[in-house]
Amino acid sequence: MSEQLIVVGGGAAGMMAAYAAASNGCSVLLLERNEKLGKKLFITGKGRCNVTNACDPQDFFSYITGNAKFLYSAFYAFDNSAVMDFFEAQGIKLVTERGMRVFPSSGHSSDIIRGLKNALERENVKIRLHTRVQKIQKEPDGSFRLLDASGQAYHAAKVILATGGMSYPATGSTGDGYGFAKAFGHPVSKTRPGLSAMVAAEAYIHKMQGLSLKNVRARIFDGKKLLYDDFGEMLFTHFGVSGPLMLRASSIVGDRLFDTGATLQLNIDLKPALSNEQLDKRILRDFEENHNKQFKNVLNRLLPSKLIPAVIFVSGILPERPVNEISKEQRMQLIKTLKCFPATLTGLRDFTEAIITRGGVGIKQVNPSTMESKLLPGLYFAGELLDVDALTGGFNLQIAWSMGYLAGLSAAEAGLF
Repeated sequence: MSEQLIVVGGGAAGMMAAYAAASNGCSVLLLERNEKLGKKLFITGKGRCNVTNACDPQDFFSYITGNAKFLYSAFYAFDNSAVMDFFEAQGIKLVTERGMRVFPSSGHSSDIIRGLKNALERENVKIRLHTRVQKIQKEPDGSFRLLDASGQAYHAAKVILATGGMSYPATGSTGDGYGFAKAFGHPVSKTRPGLSAMVAAEAYIHKMQGLSLKNVRARIFDGKKLLYDDFGEMLFTHFGVSGPLMLRASSIVGDRLFDTGATLQLNIDLKPALSNEQLDKRILRDFEENHNKQFKNVLNRLLPSKLIPAVIFVSGILPERPVNEISKEQRMQLIKTLKCFPATLTGLRDFTEAIITRGGVGIKQVNPSTMESKLLPGLYFAGELLDVDALTGGFNLQIAWSMGYLAGLSAAEAGLF
């Protein structure tokens, strides 16, 4: 079986690469190891698929946490506006939500996958499912020979690797592409979970499992050094902390936790809209209105019920103490607890829960203008396989669309068929 181009991997980058190449006159075979295309795409955004982010293109690169400059050519070849235009051309209505995050208006990621599949079919892309590539060889004539797990051989003038990283391995992201890249001399940097929930040591954190907090401020320190400072929504879990605010934090501080085994200090401002003085007045008012009640029974107007036992514990104030007996010093300690609620971060959750993979195929040996290998003509890379990543909000999928499109376009336009 011989094709002009074989794309290995039917995720976001692979499907877009196959579409871009086929729509520019190239015959394309797309090989996917799973029983369907876009298996990981199906679960992104909690099943809603955060397609891209509608931020100003000039602002896009500020959300890239790894090797942003490498993306310039790919992004401007197929930017966020182009991505939205593409999906709307497939008949998919999009909606822009808080943080400029773009979703299908239906709220179903399956619509995005269906739109891509229909586009591939219109461009006559051949698709083979249940096909896991196990070996790729460069032939003497410059073409490529691929072998799948059943021993079936495929031949192509060019190959695009879009096999994904290591996150959510149940979707097929098990790092196959790293082995192919290494075999052709490409360096692969250490991989670690990205956009991952983080483990906290304290039992009182674990007891708040399921509690979500909005509009809080999180600061993370390594000793006295401030590593992260941001506002947003977070979630307490049976192992630690998660939610958008903590996932973003993991892209900034996660390498310290994962690579060095360091412990970091998380301080949460539970009332960032109030100064210490304003918060003191609020507490005094609540105390005066409930002066005969016990301390544990007067915080319900200030805090969610699940948070109250933890705040009492950290404050050190006896829960049964009548509020009219609480001293100014104890009140100041309560304010400190509310403005600087502590947790000790000890690690990341593993790849089974991480949204993306950090690290991967090094970018120095990949041409950013074409996505072609600098070591092996005719071999291209796209998507999470490469050492490029971003914060949450649709940016990582935009990277996949942009890289995939540029790789497919470049393969088709090279004119070596």
